Amino acid sequence: MTRGNRPLSPHLQVYRPQLTSSLSILFRIMGVATSVGSLVLIWWLVAAASGAEYFEMVQSFLGSWFGRLMLFGWTLALVYHLCNGVRHLYWDAGKGMDLPSVHASGKAVVVVSLLLTLGLWVLAYSVGGA
Repeated sequence: MTRGNRPLSPHLQVYRPQLTSSLSILFRIMGVATSVGSLVLIWWLVAAASGAEYFEMVQSFLGSWFGRLMLFGWTLALVYHLCNGVRHLYWDAGKGMDLPSVHASGKAVVVVSLLLTLGLWVLAYSVGGA
């Protein structure tokens, strides 16, 4: 079987990044971050079941600046997935499919995700006193 002179599919370097493609790529990155964060949650739960010494070690890691940054990223990934999922449900209903609506809802997903994540962290710190 020969390839002949068929054109190759355009690569990402050919196209100028657009909001829709950037949000699609971000959605996949956030999916990976959600998976990694879930593994950290499982690690924390296993540590809690393994005894005080191991739990304290995991807790001190998650309380460090890097651990808190990871937890913040995981929270952002979860919230972004939720907001974008609602956006897709709206599309599944056949609404908001025109380009101006797609751009507006994409920008709204990013802004609402950031605001909800920050709000959750402010709430957690005000209730938990961490």
